[in-house]
Amino acid sequence: MVVRNRSYRRFDESKRITEDQLRDFADLARQTGSGANLQPLRYHLSWTPEECSAVYPTLKWAAYLPEWDGPEPGERPTAYITVVRDTEVKDVATKTDAGIAMQTILLAAVEKGFGGCIFASVNRDKLRATIALDTRYEILFVLALGAPVEQVEIDEVDAEGSIKYFRDKQMVHHVPKRKLKDVIV
Repeated sequence: MVVRNRSYRRFDESKRITEDQLRDFADLARQTGSGANLQPLRYHLSWTPEECSAVYPTLKWAAYLPEWDGPEPGERPTAYITVVRDTEVKDVATKTDAGIAMQTILLAAVEKGFGGCIFASVNRDKLRATIALDTRYEILFVLALGAPVEQVEIDEVDAEGSIKYFRDKQMVHHVPKRKLKDVIV
């Protein structure tokens, strides 16, 4: 499942993710480890076509693909989970907690035939207004979710050492990864 869990950015909008499925994903995330067991994370779930359409423009899509503004209509996410921190809970390892929770959600999505992408590049003020989020909550990340329609291939980093992902002429998304010998010290 880890290898199948890629950063997918194009989806089949006819295959909707339901509120119940999002609740199941959040339920798994809430059961993961948390620094000092403080459990500062909260989740805002978006699944209706109207709210998904409103969340979509608050995200910056694919930094290494500057000519691409994001998926076309029909290939956009069918759900989002906005991961937030409750500022009334002490911050010990919130970003670590968020990483664990988001990976858990993405693995659960893959198991159900979906996939997604984590966004840190978010217009937080616009998103807060869009989802009517109380200022008590700090927006950390957004997970865009749906049924993937793109092929993602893992390649070895080339001789020049570039780690930039790219798309070929067939729109296959290539993600260079360092060799195992290069990551073990």
